[in-house]
Amino acid sequence: MPTWCDPLGLALGVALDRLIADPRSAAHPVAVFGRVAARVEKSLYANKKAHGVAHVAICVGGATALGVLAQRIPHARTAVTAVATWAVLGGTTLAREGEYMADALEGGDLERARARLPHLCGRDPSHLEAKELARATVESLAENTSDAVVAPLFWGAVAGVPGLLAYRAINTLDAMIGHHSPRYERFGWAAARLDDVANYVPARVTGLLTVLTGPDPGRALAVLRRDGHRHPSPNAGRCEAAFAGALGVTLGGTNVYQGRTEHRPTMGDGPEPDVKDIRRAVRLTRAVGLAAAGAAVLTAWALRNRHK
Repeated sequence: MPTWCDPLGLALGVALDRLIADPRSAAHPVAVFGRVAARVEKSLYANKKAHGVAHVAICVGGATALGVLAQRIPHARTAVTAVATWAVLGGTTLAREGEYMADALEGGDLERARARLPHLCGRDPSHLEAKELARATVESLAENTSDAVVAPLFWGAVAGVPGLLAYRAINTLDAMIGHHSPRYERFGWAAARLDDVANYVPARVTGLLTVLTGPDPGRALAVLRRDGHRHPSPNAGRCEAAFAGALGVTLGGTNVYQGRTEHRPTMGDGPEPDVKDIRRAVRLTRAVGLAAAGAAVLTAWALRNRHK
């Protein structure tokens, strides 16, 4: 059976995400995958890259195989695609987290905003002031627009349900073990590198869609071309640079992650983001997500017709 994605199912999945978003439930498919991956890690863990490779192969391979089997259920391709698309998308939840941060900071409630920031990123919020929280929020919205919206839609459009589930498995493993720490420096290497590969094209698509949908296309393109490569991540910089240009702000600087300080190059030409820029970033992430959904559905439709 071909792996083309059902375009109607993809569109319905996007609509489901918009309607019911991403419920925080232990029964959510991503949460279930996370628990399974943690059990596999417990069985396989050793401070060696080879063990990390085996962990990724089992978890991602299992998710992909499940996608292949699900897509073969007779007369259910549209429904299966819709449910899988809803399960892996996080665009509506991402925008709502941005709005929550905006509400807290506009109300002057720093403690509430600090407590919420870990829902968006891994940096230490305990000593961040309003402008630093605003920058962290805008940067997270930019990067996660790719991870939570554009990338899953891209892989769904070109590889169907297996692509949807495989991408979410890869991205979830990266969030779980693909970061710098004594435990995961070697074991998490494969997860981090595979996430880089899976996001290479989607991050650049995100940058271009930001240029096309943002309020200042010319400046967004200029900053994307000039600064997109400056970020330590091969992918996140493309998203953040495009957002910086579109919003007329400067992103980057010093970040603290669990006691580890990173000094990142700046991107953009404007002032640092302020609280008012958070809602502008939310509107931009929604616009990029809508454009990505339209492009994904059209791509799926074209690929389906080629396979007929």
